[in-house]
Amino acid sequence: MTTRTATAAARATVYGYPRQGRHRELKKAIEGYWKGRVTSDALRATAADLRRTNWQELAAAGITEVPTGDFSSYDHVLDTTVMVGAIPERHRAAVDADALDGYFAMARGTQDVAPLEMTKWFDTNYHYLVPELGPGTVFTADSTKQVAELKEALALGLTARPVLVGPVTYLLLAKPAPGVAADFDPLTLLDRLLPVYAEVLADLRAAGAEWVQLDEPALVQDRTPAELSATARAYRDLGALTDRPKLLVASYFDRLGDALPVLAKAPVEGLALDFTEAAAANLDALAAVGGLPGKRLVAGVVNGRNIWVNDLEQSLTTLGTLLGLADRVDVAASSSLLHVPLDASLERDIDPQILRWLAFARQKTAEIATLAKGLAQGTDAITAELAVNRAVLSSRATSPITRDPAVRARAAAVTDADTRRAQAYPERAAAQRAHLDLPLLPTTTIGSFPQTTELRTARADLKSGRIDTAGYEERIRTEIRDVISFQEKTGIDVLVHGEPERNDMVQYFAEQLTGYLALQAGWVQSYGTRYVRPPVLAGDISRPEPMTVRWTAYAQSLTGRPVKGMLTGPVTMLAWSFVRDDQPLGDTARQVALALRDEVNDLEANGTSVIQVDEPALRETLPLRAADHADYLAWATEAFRVTTAGVRPETQIHTHMCYAEFGDIVQAIDDLDADVISLEAARSHMQVAHELAEHGYPREAGPGVYDIHSPRIPSRDEASALLRTGLEAIPAERLWVNPDCGLKTRGWPETRASLENLVAAARTVRAELDTPAS
Repeated sequence: MTTRTATAAARATVYGYPRQGRHRELKKAIEGYWKGRVTSDALRATAADLRRTNWQELAAAGITEVPTGDFSSYDHVLDTTVMVGAIPERHRAAVDADALDGYFAMARGTQDVAPLEMTKWFDTNYHYLVPELGPGTVFTADSTKQVAELKEALALGLTARPVLVGPVTYLLLAKPAPGVAADFDPLTLLDRLLPVYAEVLADLRAAGAEWVQLDEPALVQDRTPAELSATARAYRDLGALTDRPKLLVASYFDRLGDALPVLAKAPVEGLALDFTEAAAANLDALAAVGGLPGKRLVAGVVNGRNIWVNDLEQSLTTLGTLLGLADRVDVAASSSLLHVPLDASLERDIDPQILRWLAFARQKTAEIATLAKGLAQGTDAITAELAVNRAVLSSRATSPITRDPAVRARAAAVTDADTRRAQAYPERAAAQRAHLDLPLLPTTTIGSFPQTTELRTARADLKSGRIDTAGYEERIRTEIRDVISFQEKTGIDVLVHGEPERNDMVQYFAEQLTGYLALQAGWVQSYGTRYVRPPVLAGDISRPEPMTVRWTAYAQSLTGRPVKGMLTGPVTMLAWSFVRDDQPLGDTARQVALALRDEVNDLEANGTSVIQVDEPALRETLPLRAADHADYLAWATEAFRVTTAGVRPETQIHTHMCYAEFGDIVQAIDDLDADVISLEAARSHMQVAHELAEHGYPREAGPGVYDIHSPRIPSRDEASALLRTGLEAIPAERLWVNPDCGLKTRGWPETRASLENLVAAARTVRAELDTPAS
């Protein structure tokens, strides 16, 4: 690479960028609009300012082709639903009355109308709104957003490339609409959808687009011959259009596999491939099809999902190999940078040595620009950058921060006996029923209660020194007393302390474990206006002292009913962190599991009889290819059992999962050997209950009857109806009654009303079960 030069200057580009702004301005504007404090014009102005800032920062960093259309006020898949006119009938009136309010109604629901279902975007922690389609769906093009944002970028003098969710991925992500047969295949609508895409492409060309990117990440999953045939047909038809921009079909998150030769033969002008985690597989497959002669290849050589500094020399080697496989090679991140924080330079509390190891979105764009320069001009043009990069990589590799011999020795000593409860489930279940003495259809919540303004203020006041530790802890005690009192008065059977002391279900624990680094400004979008700060897992993990025992024991001292101890499980601690990339994930998971095992045992020793170990990310982290599932599920389920296997039979172990396709992992859920599982089910109409029944799941389960990601309050009749649906699949003696997820993001008025209705529904259905049929 020292003297070799590409035939044309390589473009530096990205597929998407964080939307929120440096201070989460978008979140504040949208939530202000929902509360009536911000006008629609002000919200749109804030969004336009953020887009302009993003594009100008990208251009200043050396990105020569900026993306447009990736910016969203809630979700880019929902934006696609609007673009193709696939508005659910129940939302049509709201959208027609006011497009913006109707958009948010689809995302969040209203008191009278349920929102779209929400689930995880492939194996990330980003949530998308699931399209609802049926045989009667009529698509109509609405390119207003896409054209307007392209024109905004062009007006700034930038080279811009609109980014759209591709038609095949859009249909593969969709589900049958309510009332449509469950076996309806949305992909059968492809021929109806393609003319709409053709119209959008023509509109974008007329607005000045040279290229349009069509994202097809669904093609990195296992696809059937029929799905691959549909892909070939889709891009044959789109490629044959005369009134269109050049087409760049993008894949990411894994290897493209059997879809690569299909797209290589398609009459499109470019492909974008992931050359980070899938580098070897995609390189081999690309060579096997003879490369992409006459086409553009966008090489994702900078990891768009982790936060570690790129190995520039390794990436340049990959890029050099690719030069002979395409007409031109451009440089990009492996996926949208939506999945990483905005700017590492905003972090103030991280050791400067460690901070050098981190690359957030702004740092990654600089890496991409450096690689594009090196690819075009040779490594002599980036000598200084390469020297700095080598020093940073060496610093991390040799740092004592990353290795703890005692932790590694303990992990190596784990035996099969450490991963198994001493008694089989039937024996444990009998002991737990005798010990806990719960009613039929016991009620509980998932763990968190509303994080009020007073709580957040108290946390900020403690951090700033405006109150001392004693004052802060008294505020926490007051909140716990109030939460316990409310639950007792409402009639909830298994209580929680409400988690008032916790800032986040992962960050709270990460701040108390060795090996983790907490971020202060590292916000990443999870869904809508919900942003999280994933901690950084930089070294070996251990637990210096108990993390939850004190507050759980205090809550238990206030009531005679059981109070659940609440922990985040090892897989979720990894999935919702930025994990180290210098050792296998299974090794890291075992370290976390052993730290949590100590916490579980201490909770039990201090009188906690019900302990919930949340694993909402178990399905999310499932590899996208079936061939990779077994290895992942083996270490993931083992890590959970290491965490929980050391307790007595009468101690009831719960777990919780939400917003995922659970049917894919029912056997793994069984293998966890938890006594009770609670799952999201309200938006999916109890689908998971039937999936558990079809599997023959033998333990207790609580499919949720209250959708906590919507502000609407479910009525007693609505919750009762969902419970009856659950009873069609799960026997009453094994069915729990609970919300879908934690209540942290909800307000107290809706929480009170919803939980009162939930308890009333449980009592109604209990009474029905006690009344013999006439």
